[in-house]
Amino acid sequence: MDFGIYETLMFACFVLLIGHFIVSKINFLQKFNIPEPVVGGFLIAILTWLLHSVFNLDVTFNESLQQSMMLIFFSSIGLNADFLKLAKGGKSLLIFLFIAALFIICQNTLGVLLANLLNLDLRFGLIAGSISLTGGHGTAGAWANDFALSSNPLMGAKEIGMACATFGLIFGGSIGGPLAYFLLKKNNYKELTPEEIKMQEETHDDLGNEASLTNDKKITYQTLMLTITLLAICLVFGNFLAEWNSQFSFKLPSFVWCLFIGVILRNILTHLMKKQVNSTTIDVVGNIGLSLFLACALMSLKLWLIVDLALPILLILLIQVIMMLLFAANITYRWMGKNYDSIVVSAGHCGFGLGATSTAVANIQAVTNRFGPSYKAFLIIPLVGAFFIDILNAIILNLFLTFIS
Repeated sequence: MDFGIYETLMFACFVLLIGHFIVSKINFLQKFNIPEPVVGGFLIAILTWLLHSVFNLDVTFNESLQQSMMLIFFSSIGLNADFLKLAKGGKSLLIFLFIAALFIICQNTLGVLLANLLNLDLRFGLIAGSISLTGGHGTAGAWANDFALSSNPLMGAKEIGMACATFGLIFGGSIGGPLAYFLLKKNNYKELTPEEIKMQEETHDDLGNEASLTNDKKITYQTLMLTITLLAICLVFGNFLAEWNSQFSFKLPSFVWCLFIGVILRNILTHLMKKQVNSTTIDVVGNIGLSLFLACALMSLKLWLIVDLALPILLILLIQVIMMLLFAANITYRWMGKNYDSIVVSAGHCGFGLGATSTAVANIQAVTNRFGPSYKAFLIIPLVGAFFIDILNAIILNLFLTFIS
């Protein structure tokens, strides 16, 4: 049973509505920031599995919509990367970038070694490494497409990637808080009253003032058309550069090129042409792209392809969680300064390294709501998660793929 692009779009929208309804009713899903497309998409994937198993009926959705939405999402990340805002992170940002890169290397090294021990295709080690854990659902889907189209197609890559990314979200949101509380108690930090926290926030010149003003901008016809135009430029030139890059041994995926073009466009418009870009509009369109991409990717999963891989991949993931805890406690915490901010950043890194930026921010909020604000953590984690990590991840993954191929 094949569905065209319009039917695929309709089903993807239904997936988002179903996911929103289920998440709104189940506290567990809200607590661990499980995305609505993931919930609804897995539900449809289970249904298609039943159709395959019971009625021998396979459902196929159009893939062009999924690819386009993925590129729109990553282009929006680039369009929101203002160099002046990135520069505010200073030395601490550079240190955390190095820490994040080091952890990606450790994550992939562990994944590849364990995949080798378990007699799996070594690419599964990367999928159960930084592709789905540091990268999240979006990056997992993007790399799965590359693996599926390679000269040696990797069956089950998308299914494993989405499952690993969901696992990472749950555990990334589970271990960050407990780690932070352990470090806070060890260093004798006291929990603050709501009044004390409010006083600290009021006396600090919050870096978020500029962001709050930006977010107050209304979405208009003009801002929406400019955003769509910029995204279209990113897609055209990003795909052109990806095709040009395909002739070389070191290849970056098309989504990274689209992200690059977005960065260039944003900073030319903002700093050379002095034209204001509405970040709120970019965020909204980018989030719609991500939601539809995830909905398409997840509802088209063929879960029956990964039954035999479930236990070996689960073992790799559990060991990855242990490494994340040890790394955050002994590397992130120490190298970021062994102070309150470094503890909060460590909690964020657990969410960031296993799940997504949203999970990292949730971890940070859980800590700062009880022990006081950490403006450094709220600046560094979103900056790295919103821009730098996708580029770092792509470069490091390409190096690993060159090594294992």
